[in-house]
Amino acid sequence: MKNLNNLKSALDKKTATIGIIGLGYVGLPLLLRFVDVGYSVVGLDIDIDKINKLNSNETYIKHISSEKIKAASERFTASSDFSLAKKCDALIICVPTPLDKFRSPDLSYVLNTMDAILPYLRPGQIVSLESTTWPGTTEEELLPRIESRGLKIGSDIALIFSPEREDPGNQKFSTSTIPKVVGGITRQCLEVGLSLYGKVIDCTVPVSSTRVAELTKLLENIHRAVNIGLVNEIKIIADKMGIDVYEVIRAASTKPFGFVPYFPGPGLGGHCIPIDPFYLTWKAKEFGITSRFIEIAGEVNSVMPDWVVSKVQDALNDRHKSVRGARILVLGISYKKNIDDMRESPSLKLMESLRFKGGVIDYSDPYFFDFPSTKEHSFDLKSVSLDPDTIASYDCILIATNHDLFDYNMILKHARLIIDTRGVYLEKFPNVVQA
Repeated sequence: MKNLNNLKSALDKKTATIGIIGLGYVGLPLLLRFVDVGYSVVGLDIDIDKINKLNSNETYIKHISSEKIKAASERFTASSDFSLAKKCDALIICVPTPLDKFRSPDLSYVLNTMDAILPYLRPGQIVSLESTTWPGTTEEELLPRIESRGLKIGSDIALIFSPEREDPGNQKFSTSTIPKVVGGITRQCLEVGLSLYGKVIDCTVPVSSTRVAELTKLLENIHRAVNIGLVNEIKIIADKMGIDVYEVIRAASTKPFGFVPYFPGPGLGGHCIPIDPFYLTWKAKEFGITSRFIEIAGEVNSVMPDWVVSKVQDALNDRHKSVRGARILVLGISYKKNIDDMRESPSLKLMESLRFKGGVIDYSDPYFFDFPSTKEHSFDLKSVSLDPDTIASYDCILIATNHDLFDYNMILKHARLIIDTRGVYLEKFPNVVQA
């Protein structure tokens, strides 16, 4: 226990060195928060471009300024050299956990990270996994690897799971103000974990095990996925009935208890909501359980882009125009408003589908001047600057992501046809179709 007691003391006194692996939307804000409160930090990532930008005091995430990185630069090191892990007292893993082509969990980033740091683990360290995953991952995948080095969990080294809860673009909450769930393999692991996060997070929430912490994260995101699926289904029903679903939601929201408003959209996006529920459905099958409720919500959400495309087709047909040959401008390609993250964005599925049907597709997004290259989607396009003449030149304006930087009054005034998937226009206008 002496190793972990010394580690806990160093964390409490802020003399410990913190290592953060994976410097994306989760890792970079966490790195800056540890620096803010006085820790020395080592940031590790395999992306050389990110490392070079950080070492040049440049940002690659819109809501984090270069000035913030420069102000923190004296207290952190950014590197792709994973041997620096041996200098760290804490190692926090913030790498992606996507799905493979069969919609099964892909732990390759987590396991490759563990393999990379394994030779440099030593007594007196803590390893924290923040990447969303199925219940049992920390105990079944990370623990054996660490103990293969002859290190005893709970006495030589601490192992915890503490799920990330970042919400890019949310002005109400920051890394420090979002409560942090922490689960440890042993009680001693948990105590060290609470010391790790206690100085940088306003409120820590201890739970009894890593499995509880892992399932907590999945429940949070499944809760959102299921409720979004529900309101998306209600939207389709309301549309068929000629009812404004946004008016319904506003009215239901006046109930002071028993109702939480969720809002429909063109489909799910981001690194969590479209992916995380399937980590649990996959693991549940190991126990002979079919998670029908979760899977049905996933099915509803997955067909929303197709439903939006059908609304575009119908609206163009009503104006004696087919999708083939129609000039369509998609507004917003990030997965939600006011951020520069397009992972799993439904906008991309909309663009692909409309292009396949013969549409002439452009996009406008203030956060992406050039269309980023992805494995699944390829468009040789640049963001279109918006002005009255440009808006008027398109047969259809498709609002896929409702960035605040768009001038919606100007768009409304000059657009021939607007397909609004985000409820931007709550009143009825002759050139606006809700989808």
